[in-house]
Amino acid sequence: MPRADFYLIDKPRFRADPLLLVCELARKAFDGGMPMLILARSSDQADELDQKLWEFDEDAFIPHQLAGDDDDAITPVLIAAPGVATADRTLVINLRDGCAPGLFERVLEVVPADEALRAGSRQRWKTYQHAGLEVKKFDM
Repeated sequence: MPRADFYLIDKPRFRADPLLLVCELARKAFDGGMPMLILARSSDQADELDQKLWEFDEDAFIPHQLAGDDDDAITPVLIAAPGVATADRTLVINLRDGCAPGLFERVLEVVPADEALRAGSRQRWKTYQHAGLEVKKFDM
């Protein structure tokens, strides 16, 4: 059964830098041998995440790139800006306002600490639930 996991940001280090949680989740997926697609909210966020994946842990190497070239199919972690077409992957991190499109086994939703920014995540929770996905919440 497909699953949607909601990661609610709570720890101070993730509150200060929510993309750090995305990097941690990407590392965990890469270490587990799971190709991942990260759906960035904007081109600027995609660029920021691309840079952060190089810098966030000097001991970690996570092969990644911005989506849109011939190496997309073989790159373990692919970052897609809006409007960039990508193939489906079994694991998706969704940073956008809408539900993750395509076919996947698991989607990870990173939910901001700011209460005003959580409304969209509540709607996505309901949408995934109505679509038959198993939905879980994790406090981060």
